[in-house]
Amino acid sequence: MAPTSKRMQSLRGKCKDKTTMGLPEAVALLKEFDTTKFDQTVEIAMRLGVDDKQADQIVRGSIVLPHGIGKSKTVVVFAKGAAADEATEAGADFVGAEDLAEKIKGGWLEFDTCIAAPDMMGLVGPLGRALGPRGLMPSPRAGTVTPDVGKVVKEYKAGKVEFRNDKGGIVHAVVGKLSFEANKLEENIQSFIDRIMGMKPATIKGQYLRGISISATMSPGIRIAI
Repeated sequence: MAPTSKRMQSLRGKCKDKTTMGLPEAVALLKEFDTTKFDQTVEIAMRLGVDDKQADQIVRGSIVLPHGIGKSKTVVVFAKGAAADEATEAGADFVGAEDLAEKIKGGWLEFDTCIAAPDMMGLVGPLGRALGPRGLMPSPRAGTVTPDVGKVVKEYKAGKVEFRNDKGGIVHAVVGKLSFEANKLEENIQSFIDRIMGMKPATIKGQYLRGISISATMSPGIRIAI
């Protein structure tokens, strides 16, 4: 195990061991960890009482946070004709069809989000082996297979966030930058929490939400009171 740096030891000392706190207090403490030369990304982790092996208990979706995430995503779109024009006008970085598919088959994956018009899925489907492992495969459930490509492109360029619980039942997501004003971070975090709470699967028995923590790129996690 790598040794803990003096900086991290100092930051952990500011956290109350095994104690949760309210969201405003947690954000205020997180802001005190802004001691790096770069703008750290803020993330949330929510531990849910879901069974990943049950298809009807998977918590997956997307959300447009009130204040974005502080980063403009690189978006590619599979579309033709009017849909392609719409995607371009909305700000998509790369728009194409067969040419885009060949580029991806050649190993190009320098983008954050892939969106496809429904009539393009016959072309996109075979790219699953390349896109799937990186979480880039367009999906109707995530909203990235859509006839309204222009609207979805604008959402992702504004910082739309996708999420899906992992095998441990934990949902991770980016909720902003440490340079955000405290109230904006709070609103982003609360919006994400509300979204996940509103997606509670009907088949879950027992406690749904089991824990929440927030952290920055180079900070310890801070547990939020449920």
